[in-house]
Amino acid sequence: MKFRNHLIGLAVAAMAVVGSGGAAAQQKAPNVGVAIPAATHAFTAGIVFWANQAKKDLEKAHPGMKVTVKTAANASEQANQLQDLVTANKIDTLVVFPFESAALTQPVARVKQKGVYVTVVDRGLTDPSAQDAYVSGDNTAFGRIPAEYLVKALNGKGNIVALRGIPTTIDNERMDAFNAVLKQHPDMKLLDAKHGNWNRDDAFKVMQDYLTRFKEIDAVWAADDDMAVGVLKAIEQAKRTDIKIVFGGAGMKEMVKTLMDGSNPLIQANVSYSPKFIYDAIKLTAEARLKGQKLPEKTIIPSVLITKQNAKDFYFPDSPF
Repeated sequence: MKFRNHLIGLAVAAMAVVGSGGAAAQQKAPNVGVAIPAATHAFTAGIVFWANQAKKDLEKAHPGMKVTVKTAANASEQANQLQDLVTANKIDTLVVFPFESAALTQPVARVKQKGVYVTVVDRGLTDPSAQDAYVSGDNTAFGRIPAEYLVKALNGKGNIVALRGIPTTIDNERMDAFNAVLKQHPDMKLLDAKHGNWNRDDAFKVMQDYLTRFKEIDAVWAADDDMAVGVLKAIEQAKRTDIKIVFGGAGMKEMVKTLMDGSNPLIQANVSYSPKFIYDAIKLTAEARLKGQKLPEKTIIPSVLITKQNAKDFYFPDSPF
C-alpha cells in the first residue's frame, strides 16, 4: 500500500472523534476559520495547497458549511487575521497553524474565550489551555531519527552542524530529541545549531558562516528540506569536500527523487512529515463540529526514516511539496 493511503488511514483512525453527548450537538453547519502561514517555502506551499483542498471538499460535501482560509506572512499579520475571523467572518470553529508559538498563544486564547472551538496544528502554543485539540507530526521522531542515522553512518564519531527552524515548540522538540541522541555518543560533536527559519536563503547564509568558522564538518542536519537546498548550494559554492552527509527533513519531492536516483551522494536519507495533515485536521475538526463532537486532545502522526529502499513510497510528483 502506498504511504499516502496508509497516512490517510492512520490519521483518520488516530483522530477518531469523541462524542460529547446529544445536548451539545450543533444545529447548523459550522463556520470554520483556517489560519495558516503563507507559502513562503515549499512546505508551507504544501500547507496552503492542502488547506484550500479541504475548503473545496468540505463546502462541496456539506452544503451550508463555510470554510474561510487566511494566509499570513508573519505572526502579527496572523494575529490580526484571527481577530477578523471572529468579528468579520463570525467563525465558531478555528483551525490554526501558528506562525510562531509564543506570539500567537494569546491571540488564539482570546478566540477560544469567545466560545470558538480551536484546533491547533503543528506549531504548538506555549499554553495548551488556549486550544481544544492539537494535531501534529511526530516532532520527537523528526529529531531523533536523523541523529540516530548520523551516529550510525559516521560510526559514532564526527563533527556536526545543525540548522533549526523558526523558534516554535516543535523546533524545540526536534532539537531536544536530536541532542538527546548525541549525548549518548560523546564522540559526536555538535559544533553549532542556528536558526535557518525553514528557509533556503536563510539556511544558505547560516551554512556559509559554518563553512567559514569550521574547517572540518562531517555532516549537516538541516531540519527541513528547503534548508537542505540552501545548505547544498553553500557547500557547492565553497567547494568543500569534507562533508559526507546532508540530512534534511519532511520528504520534499525533489529530495525524495534525489534519494531514488542516487544523484547526490550527500543526500542519503530523509524523514517523513507530510503537510497533508492540515487537510486531515481541517476535515475532521469541521465534521466533528457538524456532529456536535470533539477531537482527542492530542493526535500525533508518525514520522519515519526514508531511504533509497523505500523512497518510492514517499514520492508524490503532483504535490507542491
